[in-house]
Amino acid sequence: MNATLVRFRFGDDFDEKRVRALAESSRATFEDMPGLRSKAYAIDAVNREAVNFFLWSNEEAARSFFSPQVLGRFGELYGVAPTLEFAEVIQLVENRR
Repeated sequence: MNATLVRFRFGDDFDEKRVRALAESSRATFEDMPGLRSKAYAIDAVNREAVNFFLWSNEEAARSFFSPQVLGRFGELYGVAPTLEFAEVIQLVENRR
């Protein structure tokens, strides 16, 4: 399993309402996406960042999703270029009820 952390670092133009609206409007795009186990949308208002956390079934799915076209589209939507961090998930705790 692999994780991808996608950060959008804003300057003084950080707009939390806009970031929340983007999360809401894009949620359906990722539902039932092949290879994607889960995705979390987060806001770090102190550091003026939007953070998306993806869990993928494998590294190939993780890396193949983030094509130059997808990264360009993310940049257009958020108004800033994203940074990516990839990591292997070595253990996962899920507390589902």
